[in-house]
Amino acid sequence: MKYPFYFGLLAVGVLVSCGDDSSTNKSEVPPTDVCAGIVATEDVQVLNSEVGKFIVYPSGVVTLADGSPYGSYDGTAILNQLGEQVIVANGSMFTPCGASTGEEAPITGEESSSSTEIGETLSSAGEELPGTDPLPDNPTEPTSSSEASIENPLSSSSQGTVIKPVQGKFPSIESYGPPPAIYTKDLISQGGKKGWNTRYWDACKPHCSWISNGAEGKTDTTTQESYEKGMTTARNCNIHDVEVPTFTLGHAVQQYWMSFEGTTSACESAKGKGVFTCTDMAPIAVNDTLAYAYAAGPGNSTSCGKCFHLQYDGSFKDESGTNKPKATHKALKGKHIIVMTSNIGHDVADGQFDLMVPGGGVGKFDALSVQVNGSGVNWGAQYGGFLTECQSKLGYDASLEAYQGCIHDMCDAAFKNSGFENLYRGCNWFADWYMAADNPTYYLEEVECPQYLIDHYLTTINTEKTNRYEWRDDWSTYQEGDVLDTLECLTPDFPQGCNTNK
Repeated sequence: MKYPFYFGLLAVGVLVSCGDDSSTNKSEVPPTDVCAGIVATEDVQVLNSEVGKFIVYPSGVVTLADGSPYGSYDGTAILNQLGEQVIVANGSMFTPCGASTGEEAPITGEESSSSTEIGETLSSAGEELPGTDPLPDNPTEPTSSSEASIENPLSSSSQGTVIKPVQGKFPSIESYGPPPAIYTKDLISQGGKKGWNTRYWDACKPHCSWISNGAEGKTDTTTQESYEKGMTTARNCNIHDVEVPTFTLGHAVQQYWMSFEGTTSACESAKGKGVFTCTDMAPIAVNDTLAYAYAAGPGNSTSCGKCFHLQYDGSFKDESGTNKPKATHKALKGKHIIVMTSNIGHDVADGQFDLMVPGGGVGKFDALSVQVNGSGVNWGAQYGGFLTECQSKLGYDASLEAYQGCIHDMCDAAFKNSGFENLYRGCNWFADWYMAADNPTYYLEEVECPQYLIDHYLTTINTEKTNRYEWRDDWSTYQEGDVLDTLECLTPDFPQGCNTNK
């Protein structure tokens, strides 16, 4: 994501009021030079409207002039990421422009390509897009609070909690230094326990983001020590890929009792209000023979936050005398991967790890098509995703190069212009590093987790087993730096604070 703050601000239609119309930069670009200054990766159509300049790709994906993601075009109107109509537009209103007609400006906070300039581009004389609310004067202050009453004996804390999500701010994988030698130890020659990979990416809230006293691998909240020891909880993000709390106070907090409740999964909520898997949990290559990834482990395990070293042996789960390993399995042989369990799969068997791979199939649930809402995306087979779709087109004995090319094409169509660069990277990783192998087998052992996987797994918000974050059912408007409203008991009967469930 090139401009996470801009994206969070614009994708929900929130605007900065600009005051004097003469200060807006829409007057700085002559109508006859619509293509000036835009950033586009291919030939596009440009809409230079009264509320801003929109770049429409052939796939229907819409970005702003600087290349930052915005939403989609359905043939009749520009829509934001929530699917809300922003401006009606027909084909005659667009101007064709070529690729790479502008340059991306760096973001420093003191230059012209700031949030104010973006707001000015889309708003003049205080006008706003339909159905939106203006940005508060101080975006680091709470936009609302709850007043104390008999019905609601809780109120927003006067202090609040300012959260600075770390999305996109982790060190590069190279900065972690060389991996430990144990991650590339030869497991094949030693024999031992075997298993196999399946794959999926449903974009739902990770199972290991829930809290439930240690049951089924979830977080043990008995004590703060047990909470931290469980390497929990797994991060989750909103529809714009900004990290949000994994759990908050429950719906029905009362004067004498507070409960906690997981933030609602995007697979259980409408219109992108819930929480998703953070996209930087997509797999990544460390080098040509070692990769890191997240996976769903067996449903009867307590494996959240644990890591396993897998070495592929060149075969696959359903090998038989008449069904030999394919070129893809042979190409993967000998490679190593460290997987960290961030989900629990009730249909995952002992030894099996269901790899989280963008384009790997949405499985039983699907929040991906809500988060990446480009026009007409083909997500492939529900179980198996892009590779299974390519197998149906090419057959089951096509060359490695043919499968790789087919998957690359599907990755491009789904993710290239989606604004979610991690999903695009992880999708292509499956073709390039993983060699498009279908359900490959491996030898495995449990290992200590690499810091890279820990950093991208562990919540930076719910660091305590208790909190006072106020419940909310819509996280889609949450932006980096926003205050999380907190609640406190207001009754003298409980000077030590509310009782809480364990």
